[in-house]
Amino acid sequence: MKHSLTRQLAVLAVVLFPAAASAAPVTVTGNNALALAAVVAPYSSLLNGCDKKAIARLFAGDTHFRFPAKKKISVTADTIVCRTSNVDISARSCNLTFKNARLALKGREANEIDATAAAAGVASEGAAGSNIQSISKLNCSIDPHQIMEKAGGGAECSLETAQ
Repeated sequence: MKHSLTRQLAVLAVVLFPAAASAAPVTVTGNNALALAAVVAPYSSLLNGCDKKAIARLFAGDTHFRFPAKKKISVTADTIVCRTSNVDISARSCNLTFKNARLALKGREANEIDATAAAAGVASEGAAGSNIQSISKLNCSIDPHQIMEKAGGGAECSLETAQ
């Protein structure tokens, strides 16, 4: 009987708090992956200027430029947390954490990341008039030459979201 009560409490905890501290792994490919990498890349201190420019050109539809053969671009971020409000509709912000830097964005820049994350399938959470999108372990792989083939491939992101 003692073990039965323990099991019932354990089951109850799992039912009531299934996602309290869990993260859901997500893979995003194609145009949403390119868009997510493109809106995060300008703020990354881990990317050089040439790679940032290449991603920007690809995202703008410019696929007619030289890029080193077999080279891929990696866009990573430790965490991205974006907040908007249903009450103060002018409030929008995103905090980005990279390996060696933190950045706080507001306004249009924050909205670009927030909206792109939503388009990529990152769900919002929140209560009392606030919406929060949280991404961790963002890792995007961009293959410019494959994107230049215009066959739908060349961009893939893996990330974790709050569940």
